[in-house]
Amino acid sequence: MNLTLNNGVTMPALGFGVFQAAPDETTAAVTSALETGYRLIDTAAAYGNEREVGEAIRRSGIARDEIFIETKVWINDFGYDETLHAFEKSTGKLGVDTLDLLILHQALPSRFDLTVGAYKALETLLADGRVRAIGVSNFMRRHLDRLAGETSVVPAINQIEVHPYFQQRDVQKADAAAGTVTQAWSPIGGITAYRPNGASAFDDETLQAIGAEHGKSPAQVMLRWHLQQGRSALPKSVRPTRIAENFDVFDFELTADQLTAIDALDTDVRRGPEPEDVTLETFSREIPEA
Repeated sequence: MNLTLNNGVTMPALGFGVFQAAPDETTAAVTSALETGYRLIDTAAAYGNEREVGEAIRRSGIARDEIFIETKVWINDFGYDETLHAFEKSTGKLGVDTLDLLILHQALPSRFDLTVGAYKALETLLADGRVRAIGVSNFMRRHLDRLAGETSVVPAINQIEVHPYFQQRDVQKADAAAGTVTQAWSPIGGITAYRPNGASAFDDETLQAIGAEHGKSPAQVMLRWHLQQGRSALPKSVRPTRIAENFDVFDFELTADQLTAIDALDTDVRRGPEPEDVTLETFSREIPEA
């Protein structure tokens, strides 16, 4: 299943994420994902595992143009010239010449001048053919509006926290209105206890009941929910069995009532960082050279 971005580039809807994957686990996890069938790999400069992602891609023997590589620029590298150099650092670690998608990791509203400079660097990289698509991550509606007022290329992607318990419908509407694909990080809500009672999403009775009707797990139900609603989703695991399970979501379809039941689980409680709180003072992280 592919999504067509606003510049005509096609991207697999379901990707493999490596957030919080230790470098010594990343190569094996990405290798397993590629063997399973994933062709979108999402990493980030701030994850510290771009080099290991690149190693897995090289070892796979799969042609470069068959793998969609996505990475993110961290806030310490925002600014026009700094972001151009961030591209060189990321491609150097990944061992590739071009990227399929390069996005800004945070909005950095406290220094939005740097954010604008960084995005203009992405526009240059796009125009030069060094990246195929550009986008943003953790941008709220107000950030998207500010960016639109100072730049010319509409983001192809906005990667945000989306799962049944935190759906960010206002941001999704803003993305859709602009022609931007919403990409969900933490799409299965299973890394942290999202529910008010502290239970795992995998124990949710609604998700379990829907899964039982299809012979699928709650995780598979959640991923199918994302795909049917037109989002890209990036599940993460380092366990081969779970990696394979998360990919096995293309042989069933949720009903309209089931989609509505999952929509009703929204608590509007954010578990990731509040975008306004991400500043150079609180989230500084120097990104090493390639």
